[in-house]
Amino acid sequence: MITVLKKEIALIRNCESILEIKKGYSNDQKYLLNYANKEQRFILRTFQKEELAKKREEFSVLKGMEQLDVSCPRPLEIGESNGIGYMIVTYLEGDDGENSIRVCSEEEQYQIGQEAGKELLKVHQYLNPSSHSTSWFSRKSQKHQAYLEAYLTCGMKVKHEKKLIQFIEEHIHLMKDRPTVLQHDDYHLSNIVLKNKKFAGILDFGRFDWGDPYHDFLKIGLFSRSLSIPFSIGQIEGYFKHQKPEEHFWKLYSLYLAMSVFSSIVWCIKNVPNEIDDMMEKITTFLEDHDYFDEIIPNWYKS
Repeated sequence: MITVLKKEIALIRNCESILEIKKGYSNDQKYLLNYANKEQRFILRTFQKEELAKKREEFSVLKGMEQLDVSCPRPLEIGESNGIGYMIVTYLEGDDGENSIRVCSEEEQYQIGQEAGKELLKVHQYLNPSSHSTSWFSRKSQKHQAYLEAYLTCGMKVKHEKKLIQFIEEHIHLMKDRPTVLQHDDYHLSNIVLKNKKFAGILDFGRFDWGDPYHDFLKIGLFSRSLSIPFSIGQIEGYFKHQKPEEHFWKLYSLYLAMSVFSSIVWCIKNVPNEIDDMMEKITTFLEDHDYFDEIIPNWYKS
């Protein structure tokens, strides 16, 4: 396949070497394209041609990010060749944030988090170009109900599940009339690049969605918080321009985190069942952070 694409696509034809990248959960095939000019490196993603329409939307989103000067890969080319869809973007120099954050001091972690928060705020300046889409409340409510029904028959159980369901029911109205903006929808340290112990940019807009900007914070509780509390605090305070977020933010953050209990379990069973124990451990951690949502502000932030 790569041999065929290399013959037909100029950007690939001119590269010196091609290295497959196996990191991540995406179904895309990913390759690093190296050139004689050592400073020039691109990423090639290939995918089923049936996904081309969705990938063109992602390509358009990346163009929007370029206009907003968001630190992320720049879109170069998208198309189809021999029944295979492909997208080529620039390579973001740096190291995986999940691993690199561990060697940074707490102050460095906090500063990286602040930059990540500021960059996320820029992402959220990109508004939904369609004025005819259904409301965030309607879409998210339907998704949650489907995940909840799947969870109730999946055989897994979390502690105080009835309490969690009641918390969601009592707070779900808060999603009404929320702004509809671009959501990265997978914003955590695995999709953040660091360079020389500093924030360098954002990866992987493949799961982008449209809806409440506060929804992009739930991955703090699910993933980033366990890797770096200073980073997590920094991301929140950088986003809110060094101000403490208001109670309304924490209510929505807790609502989305509570919903993620059921969606995360169902997603994990379906896609990576061998990781369900690790997922349950992460869920238990953030539930205890919030005392099973008797507290909307997590104990790691308050302390």
